[in-house]
Amino acid sequence: MEVILAGFNLDTAIIKELNEGNKDLPITPETLSAAYARISRSPMRVDQLRAQAREEVERARRSNRTIIFEMGHHSVAEHACFNFDVIGISRLAVEALQGFRLASYTEKSQRYITLSDDFVLPQEIVELGKEDEFKEVIAAQNALYHSLFEDLRTYHAEHDSVLAENKRDLANRAKEDARYVAALATQSQLGMTVNARELELMVRRFASHRLAEVRELGQKLYDEARRIAPSLLLFCEPNRFDRETYPALAGCAKKLESGNPPQADVTLIESTEDADLKLLAALLYRVSSVSFEACREAVEKMTDQQRLDLIKIAFERAELYDSMLREFEHLVLSYELICSASCFAQLKRHRMTTISPQPYDPDLGFSLPEPIERIGREAEFKHIMEHSLTLYHEIARENPDTATYILTNAHRRRVLVTLNARELYHFSRLRSDSHAQAEIQGISNQMVHLGKMVMPLALLLAGGKDAYPQIYARIFGHPPKVTEAELPGEHTIDS
Repeated sequence: MEVILAGFNLDTAIIKELNEGNKDLPITPETLSAAYARISRSPMRVDQLRAQAREEVERARRSNRTIIFEMGHHSVAEHACFNFDVIGISRLAVEALQGFRLASYTEKSQRYITLSDDFVLPQEIVELGKEDEFKEVIAAQNALYHSLFEDLRTYHAEHDSVLAENKRDLANRAKEDARYVAALATQSQLGMTVNARELELMVRRFASHRLAEVRELGQKLYDEARRIAPSLLLFCEPNRFDRETYPALAGCAKKLESGNPPQADVTLIESTEDADLKLLAALLYRVSSVSFEACREAVEKMTDQQRLDLIKIAFERAELYDSMLREFEHLVLSYELICSASCFAQLKRHRMTTISPQPYDPDLGFSLPEPIERIGREAEFKHIMEHSLTLYHEIARENPDTATYILTNAHRRRVLVTLNARELYHFSRLRSDSHAQAEIQGISNQMVHLGKMVMPLALLLAGGKDAYPQIYARIFGHPPKVTEAELPGEHTIDS
């Protein structure tokens, strides 16, 4: 594992002086945090506060510590941002890292990059004396990956003339399904941008994590950032809250773990009551000077046609790239999903959702991509799943958390997802699109379908971006001004 501090933000005055050859300068974002922290209590101009902080770096650092630690104003740390190269961590550790929503990640895609045979050998596996068995199963998984990749590429070339004309897209389509046999121990890499406040939370949570790999990742992030900005990373030690809360809750949940059969892949658990009425009232409220209650009463008195005409005003000028109005955020939906690790890798990227995943559960089975059945490789796929599960159960008797490394992208888990209607539009634009991977496309379609049953007006335009012109035309009788084909750049879903 490597963690490299790739960059951080600097005062432009420092950048200018560096370009002019002055090397005796404070190379740290702490001066910006300290200067901005003083804005609320100083009559000086902001640029003067920045100049003062640059001239007195140690004082700026003391100021940061005082404001963050003694006064509790952690938001000043958000003015400092860091870029990290994170190289050679497992897909399982990536899940832990990307569980923090106030950061930006760009990860190596298993859809677009052919996997090599690199993987993480967890410290715990070595300590349990399972290193040889672990390597053997990983080798079998990787061998099947490469074999499936070749067969799937041939299959798609023979059955899809459009793909056959584009070697890159053809290979990507084959990787999309072949990757389901790859282990969660498979190595990945990513670039991350994060502010100091979120980084501190990340480091502190990782310090209490059950996996040694994640604890090491947290320490490396801390070491890299602290060299540059020691005053902004203060609460980084492991603590009882992070270490013990979920395990304590798990003790209470043990009595529930019987009779737990798989269910539908998508279940709508809860949604805003009278959602369409609430949305229409919120839209009127935003542009009026009367109470919400008065707006709600007005909407309740409308006919169905009047309500449709009102929501159409909110939609009519929306192009493919537009977000829905902020008022859609007042409507909330909660779903329970059952999805594979491959699907979850894409789901977790939607950081404006609230995502509560359970551990991977072998009793939920695994997802088998349909093309693998079509090429007659289903039996080999299932054999690898069984081979992986045998070792999983052996390891799980000693360390259930570490056993997860040997599970594959095909293995499944339950996930509780809560999001507002505005975010569901964004989700469906990406994940119901025909370019999206098949499993998450199916889940997105079901989420939209179930959502429309409880808020049909609010979700009139929900769906994939490729279908947006048709959806729009059904409502307004003509297509929108801009279609997907007219947008600049490539229209692919990175996952």
